Amino acid sequence: MRQHFFQTAATRATRGHWSQRLFGLAMATILSGCAVGPDFVPPHPPQASGYSAMPPSSRTVAAKDSAGTSQHFVMGRDLPGDWWRVFGYAPLGSLVERALNSNPDLRAAQAALRMAEANTAAAQGGFFPQADGSFAASRQKTGLGSTSGLATDTPTYNLFTGQVQVSYTPDVFGGTRRLVESLQAQANIERFQLEATYLALTAHIVLTSVQEASLRGQIAATHKLIKIAADLLHGLRAQFAAGAISEADIVTQEATLAQIEQSLPPLEQQLAEQRHLLSALTGGLPSEGLPETFELRDFHLPHDLPLSVPSQLVEQRPDIRAAEAKMQSTSALIGVAVANRLPNISLTANYGVNALSPDQVFAPGSNVWGIGGAALMPILHGGTLFEREVTAREAFDQASSQYRSAVIAAFQNVADCLSALQNDAKALQKAVAFEGAAAKTLAIMRQRLEIGDVNYIELLNAQLTYQRALITLVIARRNRFADTAALFQALGGGWWNRSDVESPKRRPFLSFITDPIY
Repeated sequence: MRQHFFQTAATRATRGHWSQRLFGLAMATILSGCAVGPDFVPPHPPQASGYSAMPPSSRTVAAKDSAGTSQHFVMGRDLPGDWWRVFGYAPLGSLVERALNSNPDLRAAQAALRMAEANTAAAQGGFFPQADGSFAASRQKTGLGSTSGLATDTPTYNLFTGQVQVSYTPDVFGGTRRLVESLQAQANIERFQLEATYLALTAHIVLTSVQEASLRGQIAATHKLIKIAADLLHGLRAQFAAGAISEADIVTQEATLAQIEQSLPPLEQQLAEQRHLLSALTGGLPSEGLPETFELRDFHLPHDLPLSVPSQLVEQRPDIRAAEAKMQSTSALIGVAVANRLPNISLTANYGVNALSPDQVFAPGSNVWGIGGAALMPILHGGTLFEREVTAREAFDQASSQYRSAVIAAFQNVADCLSALQNDAKALQKAVAFEGAAAKTLAIMRQRLEIGDVNYIELLNAQLTYQRALITLVIARRNRFADTAALFQALGGGWWNRSDVESPKRRPFLSFITDPIY
């Protein structure tokens, strides 16, 4: 009998031990759970050895001009965060810095990032139990025949009730974790969109400044052409007075001068528009004006240009990184949709007091409590939950295609910039030769005019040719600087080396639990 007692006790102890282990395993499963849905794996970068079918030359051609520097491509060199300083133009740097401090689009992108991170932090609260406290006081009257046991001596009484309610929904299937993952990916999208806004802003300022300098050059060239045409008109009038030419030649030269003068107002209008644009980019109004002015002669082409290897480009381009983050967000939403089709477990508990007077609130026997749990299993929703999962998977396929499109566009962008750098360097070389030859031809025509040996048709052609050559040279100079800026933009602008934009402020971790009132 005694032996049987010890065997039974041992059996009960063993069963109790296994019961505890099973209970602990069950609780661990409830508290940790598994995250349903696919685990996101970042796409592999394209296995490309270059940016174009024909490998470009490692150096551009040189030209005998202030913008004719031969530029060398340095494969694998990192990009500076303040890449616009490579032009060695201090006013450009001050303009960019003012824009970074005042541009409203950049401020809006920063606010969007802070909002996305706050949404992520708010969703992380789902990992913790939710606790609420309440206190209620009331004065009540019951009928004489009431069976309430709260107040047997008098039908009128006070009731004080205080409670603390705790609820917790274990993330058994990882739906909350997938939701937080999706929101974190959306915050990454906003982060890279902020970097894209920053890059677009700085590149826009540089390109607009170069365009302003080009317009000033074209205006100066037009004034030079106007003076040349006016001097030629003066000489033709002297020839006409001497009877060497006809009045028709005078009228034709007057028309030529008027045509050149007519090209000046559109250039001045474009210059005014560029100034207004720069004011807007720096967060100011056009009426406020700008202290900086830009001339092409003050820009300097960098001798060495960084060129990222193709496998690095997908890490450097903010638009590609944003597209990758969108893929992760949509991938996580698949898990959310799957979890919504599975049972949902919730645990609740409450503890409080009921008392007829304030001095009885903490008296023995006034406490009340309750504990419970529930499981909700979707059974019939008309196919809604299934179709939402299908929608989530299609959204991921869409994001994957958009990512691929962003990668292709980025490689195309870099290839275009490299081609432009090579070809525009050659174009400047030819433009310098063209301007030199046209200037020499016009000088010969002017010498012939002075000695009275002139064919006006040849003189007119020389004028028009020099006008075209001079404007072409200014535009070719502009293209060299614009191509350099475009390459830095196409390679990502070095945002990973930047520290001038303030990081979004995060609330302390304790605020996720206590939810203070601000």
